[in-house]
Amino acid sequence: MRAQETTASPPPGVVIDHQPAATKQYIGSPSIVILPNGDYVATHDLFGKGSDYHISAKTRVFRSHNRGSTWTQLCVFDGAFWSNLFLHRGKLYLMGTDYEYGHILIRSSSDGGSTWTGPTFITKETGYHTAPVPMAEYKGRLWRAFEIHPEGEWGHFRALMLSIPLKGDLMKAENWKLEQPIDFPESAEDGWTWLEGNAIVGRDGKLYDVLRVDNAEQAAIVEYRDGALHFNEIVPFPGGAKKFTIRWDAKSKLFWTLSNPALPQFPASAKNPASVRNTLALMSSPDLHTWTIRSIVLSHPDVKKHAFQYVDWQFDGNDLIVASRTAWEDAEGQANTAHNANFLIFHRVNNFRQLHTADTAVPMH
Repeated sequence: MRAQETTASPPPGVVIDHQPAATKQYIGSPSIVILPNGDYVATHDLFGKGSDYHISAKTRVFRSHNRGSTWTQLCVFDGAFWSNLFLHRGKLYLMGTDYEYGHILIRSSSDGGSTWTGPTFITKETGYHTAPVPMAEYKGRLWRAFEIHPEGEWGHFRALMLSIPLKGDLMKAENWKLEQPIDFPESAEDGWTWLEGNAIVGRDGKLYDVLRVDNAEQAAIVEYRDGALHFNEIVPFPGGAKKFTIRWDAKSKLFWTLSNPALPQFPASAKNPASVRNTLALMSSPDLHTWTIRSIVLSHPDVKKHAFQYVDWQFDGNDLIVASRTAWEDAEGQANTAHNANFLIFHRVNNFRQLHTADTAVPMH
């Protein structure tokens, strides 16, 4: 046993997968679903200089038969990046791109993730961007948010959505319709681009795309109306500078998310909130506009080498089940950076509707 093994503290939660930093491959894009039989399936991709994410990204698929206590890898395949798992009419799907800024594509599995169809390419052109974000049902169609990124330096994402009839064959490209993309508003006082949008139906019955605003603790709200996307407003959103997933809970009649607020006790929060991912907070909103931190469920005092980020999650009765792209020390040393994670971790947030700020892991100030 190496000496370092005795000093590395294990990360909180259940380890689904681990990728040592020395490989220069990093864990990205966690996604998780609950199958009709109660099993959990989780996925992640690999990015970094040691991977082929810019040519044909690899995605690993895992399954748990015991509510997340243990996990088994089912398969790994090429050509899947920034992908979300979802169920539709009893079938499991994985949707994203084939590589960084590649084509939009979709795969399906009829055996709970053990085997998958080949990809259906929804777009012939490339340049698309996304993350594991939710699907929404609206006016007889299934909707998902994407962005398109012009060639050149990172940034200047254009928001778009695509949809398909609920009864349509998701594996036929011609059934999907892409809406015209729109640019980040020039009127915005903070931030300079948006990305990783969530398609979600509001309490008012309208369809929205709620997007991360880069390097500002805010979220942008785009509305789909009259057959097109329209920018509505930018709202305060703790953790809005990082990727988040929003879902509606009919029992509490609230929208919920897990985010990475840039808390004021960390100096980096003021200048570079997008880099502060060491805190994971549970938040709720009655209307998508006003967000309240209910509890901080995970936190570490170091922002440079520790992170609980890009989490995907699902409702599981009174709990939330969570898949986290986690940066944490291991037997070989520290993670490469907070951003370049070395673990995929499973967490359970028990009795989430009952949590309040008094239950937080660290003071919020």
